[in-house]
Amino acid sequence: MKVVGQKYKVYSDEDLMAEVIKGNDRAFSEIYDRYSRAMLNYFYKMLWQDRELAEDFMQELFTKIIHKPNLFNVNRSFKTWIYSIANNMCKNEYRKQEVRKGTSNNLNENISVANDTPAPDKKHDQGVFNDRLKEELNNLSDNHKNTFILRFKHDLSIKEIAEIMETSEGTVKSRIFYTLKKLSENLKEFKPIGASVVLMIITAIKNLF
Repeated sequence: MKVVGQKYKVYSDEDLMAEVIKGNDRAFSEIYDRYSRAMLNYFYKMLWQDRELAEDFMQELFTKIIHKPNLFNVNRSFKTWIYSIANNMCKNEYRKQEVRKGTSNNLNENISVANDTPAPDKKHDQGVFNDRLKEELNNLSDNHKNTFILRFKHDLSIKEIAEIMETSEGTVKSRIFYTLKKLSENLKEFKPIGASVVLMIITAIKNLF
């Protein structure tokens, strides 16, 4: 029995989904094991660091997959497809929140960040830098923040991000360039002598959330 279960670990995502479409529970379990943590992490970052909300969205996402697996085209990339669904779920939630509160700019009430300029002796403290980086990310538009996180936290390619966000590769590149430029300008006070603030930002985003 263990050997039967183990065989799915060598399946591609697309082959697993072909099995899920046939009603194979073991294949679905393997898909869940591969992507549940990444999806929880993604929702947590995109939904205002609300852990409970992120968990609800992650479960809803996999409920969608198990109930309607035939919506997946096995000739597509599963990774791109699942991030596309997650992205659309977030966009729908943003719209709901805008209706409730009038503006998405008020959605950061659950986020604790440092609003004061750090004292000179704390400028290079990693914790202070991380707080400021979170603040700056939350000040970005949803599209810019999402693009940046998909690229540097989840390591998706420009092509994958373009497909997920239903835009051109040129737009993705432009958003990344704009975001790096804006973050670098707003966080330039943290720049160590002889080091790049861009590198600091990209390194920090890996472990920020």
